[in-house]
Amino acid sequence: MATDYAPRTRDHLPPRHRVPAVLRAPFEARAWRELTYVLLGLPLGIVGFTLAVTSLSLGAGLLVTFIGIPVLAAGLMALRGLGAVERGRARALLGLDVESPRPVRGAKPGAMSWIGAVLKSGVSWRHLLYGFLHMPWAIFSFTVAVVFWSVGLAGVTYPLYGWATPGDSGITLYSDRDGQVYLDEPLAILLTFTVGLVVLLAAPWATRALVSVDRLAVGGLLGASALDHRVSELESDRGVVVDTAAADLRRIERDLHDGAQARLVALAMDLGLAKEKLAQDPEAAAKMVDEAHGEVKVALQELRDLARGIHPAVLTDRGLDAALSAVASRCTVPVQVEVDLPARPAAAIEGIAYFTVSELLQNVSKHAQATRATVDVWETGGRLMLQVSDNGRGGADTSRGSGLAGLGERLDAVDGVLVVDSPAGGPTTVTAELPWRG
Repeated sequence: MATDYAPRTRDHLPPRHRVPAVLRAPFEARAWRELTYVLLGLPLGIVGFTLAVTSLSLGAGLLVTFIGIPVLAAGLMALRGLGAVERGRARALLGLDVESPRPVRGAKPGAMSWIGAVLKSGVSWRHLLYGFLHMPWAIFSFTVAVVFWSVGLAGVTYPLYGWATPGDSGITLYSDRDGQVYLDEPLAILLTFTVGLVVLLAAPWATRALVSVDRLAVGGLLGASALDHRVSELESDRGVVVDTAAADLRRIERDLHDGAQARLVALAMDLGLAKEKLAQDPEAAAKMVDEAHGEVKVALQELRDLARGIHPAVLTDRGLDAALSAVASRCTVPVQVEVDLPARPAAAIEGIAYFTVSELLQNVSKHAQATRATVDVWETGGRLMLQVSDNGRGGADTSRGSGLAGLGERLDAVDGVLVVDSPAGGPTTVTAELPWRG
């Protein structure tokens, strides 16, 4: 397990703008992307509302003939397709990345199974609800955005009106039989420009407030369900577990091949030679048997170390307290171990806790340059808590592909959490949380 304990470098701060945000907002690309999103929302909202009303009314009306069921399912699938368009629009214009729902799959092959899956899917009905709700909101947001931007741009550019049309008196504010009132005086033009500028500066923020509602709607109604998220997490965790198990098997195979197996092969050859020399040169044979005896001891020690790396006997027999004390005794720095558990957790969780502490102490020995470390283990709220601290140089980081990142993935596979607090210069505190499952 290799963990990078190098000091962190400070990220360069983004350059500060000399122009305040309120003044530069109308000229930023974000404002125009959000305005484009609002403008496109109206036609898409009309399409979605039409699909929703048609699908529900036609499907419900034809239920007595059974044709309504596939019609309703087809309408729901069309709304799911429109939802994909909406998610793409939100991703391109708002930078909102909403996870797509899982595709509809029937429990059995066949059209009826697929139709049943569509009708049972909560995601499909959420798309139908979005189709109903989006159009009135799209009309409102379209109207507000167009009014803000058009009034603002018209007011700001109004001083150019007299220059472009010298024969015109300007905008008519009031007209009756007795006369007309025009915006043609310098003060009136200045006031119009000022009002237009204020409205134009407020337009991006008004549009941003409008699209914030769209963000909530798209993320809440068109995204993957909580069950989809959980299934994806379980699939990812299963992949991590499978990869970890395969890596452990390769490590065990390599250790056996390069270690104990090689020694046992050499031992068998030495004993064969000793057997041949036993009658001719008993002293040389006895010496070779003595050397073979030493090789047997080394091979046994290697097998014990390998077995301890798979699952130590002391952990099975005496629990975490004794097993972690044994791990701490092999650390290159003094380690204080405190274990306060009311009972033993599940065997699998106990093993993960043991190897987590073992790898963290290995990091302390190799990288931390510490003079002391502590290990605390306790139970709270049905969770097993582990905390390993050292007074080393710090700088441990899980975001750069280090061993800590792999350890975090292993804990996540069993609904665990790994939190690293390691500022440059130290100290380092790594806290792990595991389910108890006793």
